Amino acid sequence: MQATPTHTIIKSKEELSTYLQLTKSEQLFDQDSTTTLPLRIPSYFLNLIDPDDPNDPLRRQVVPTDAEQIFIQQEYLDPLAEVDHSVTDRLIHRYPSRVAFLTTDVCAMHCRHCFRRRFTGTFQGPATAQQIDEAAAYVAEHPQVKEILFTGGDVLTLSDSNLSAMIEAFRSKRPDLVIRLCTRMPASYPMRITQALVDMLKTHASAPFYLMTQFNHPRELTEQACLAVKRFVDAGIPAMNQTVLLKGVNDDADTLEALCNSLVFNRIKPYYLFQGDLVSGTNHFRVPLELGLALEKELRRRLSGLAMPLYAVDLPQGGGKVPLITGYLSEQSGCGRWEFRTIDGERRVYPDPITEPDA
Repeated sequence: MQATPTHTIIKSKEELSTYLQLTKSEQLFDQDSTTTLPLRIPSYFLNLIDPDDPNDPLRRQVVPTDAEQIFIQQEYLDPLAEVDHSVTDRLIHRYPSRVAFLTTDVCAMHCRHCFRRRFTGTFQGPATAQQIDEAAAYVAEHPQVKEILFTGGDVLTLSDSNLSAMIEAFRSKRPDLVIRLCTRMPASYPMRITQALVDMLKTHASAPFYLMTQFNHPRELTEQACLAVKRFVDAGIPAMNQTVLLKGVNDDADTLEALCNSLVFNRIKPYYLFQGDLVSGTNHFRVPLELGLALEKELRRRLSGLAMPLYAVDLPQGGGKVPLITGYLSEQSGCGRWEFRTIDGERRVYPDPITEPDA
């Protein structure tokens, strides 16, 4: 096996096999199929993988296997019905107060659990000026929209100048619009986050930005990754993390505990722990809900409120996000007394306030 290069993108099994000894399942992945997400791994992330461990949790996230070509009846290419909720060519309006704009289909790295594989890596490129203007006009006409998610693809694959122009197009019509920058770049290629990028964002200061990261395993929080996020946080841009619960990657309490505590230490709020979406070709990544709920219960015992993410599922067919939480309310007597179980299983009673009689 060769040493991994300093700066390159691995795009084929043949190239990847010069750095990793591919398993039979990895060799059987059909990279020429039009129904699968293309292979794409930055050398930075490849260098984080243990080449001697075929079950390495970082490897599992980015090296495709033939399991992706197994489609089950309950899966969908568009599990969240984003196409049905698209109001312009690139703008999705699913929730009343926020919209998502597909800035580009390009990512630095293709995660094998990607829920938007209907769009990611389909060679459509960044949004055109017309697509941006149409989306900005829609937002201007809908004042109930308070936030926009710049997503894709990965918004930070855009150049600083193109991103600045996109921000200006929206903020010129809605200076109050909160922008979420949804990116995997701090984990996949943190060198992209430069001081020049952050300085550019600070010139568009009429409303807040929020950095929405995706770290799925503690080993992704490298020194370079943490420095990348630090640039945003030091500039007054809060960082919030959305982890995907993945079989064989982070489906144990010790890994999730270490991840969440490390995120908090690096000033990143654990925001969501997502149950896997019902997207085609990802059945092998999904964790049974029973195990997910058990993990949520155990994490609530171990973590502080600051470090505890909200376990949630984005329901299929556009049902939206709902929390998945262990119930602690055991009964309500009807006499103003509410009975709860503590995290440790003990019984406690909480009374309603006493109603004072009319004078």
